[in-house]
Amino acid sequence: MNQHEAQFDPFAVTRRKAVKTRSAGKHIRCVCGESRIETLIANTGVCMRCQRRKERKNTLDDHHVAGKNNSSVTVPTDVNDHRALSEAQRLWPRKTIENPHGCPLISAAGSIRGFADYVLYLIDHVLRWIAELLELLSQYLEEQRGPKWWINTPLNRFSKGK
Repeated sequence: MNQHEAQFDPFAVTRRKAVKTRSAGKHIRCVCGESRIETLIANTGVCMRCQRRKERKNTLDDHHVAGKNNSSVTVPTDVNDHRALSEAQRLWPRKTIENPHGCPLISAAGSIRGFADYVLYLIDHVLRWIAELLELLSQYLEEQRGPKWWINTPLNRFSKGK
């Protein structure tokens, strides 16, 4: 297997991550809190986003959601998240990411895979924190105003009446 073929091999992904982890050395978290190994610059303790900020460069990349061989559509994406999304694409079947003959069915498969990867990214980075915030706020309001704090407020209409 040549290096290009290994790019789409899940075992190669694991090997790359292990090598990247070793090259990070003691620096496994950036000062900004970023800890995804694929975003860290070897032996620096700095992530790509912080490095670009330091250099006064754009921190957004254009991510080819469906893979550049399947679609020219791009979405501006934080450089660290772009690295993670690109790493996820390396797990796609080789034929899907390469689409050597421009097959429309393979392009459609790339679109579905890319959409799914991006939706999972959005769930983790756009939605999950909101659920955590609502849970903490509910706990706070319960401590401050009692277990049924929403009664006699405009929020009562969202209650299940329990």
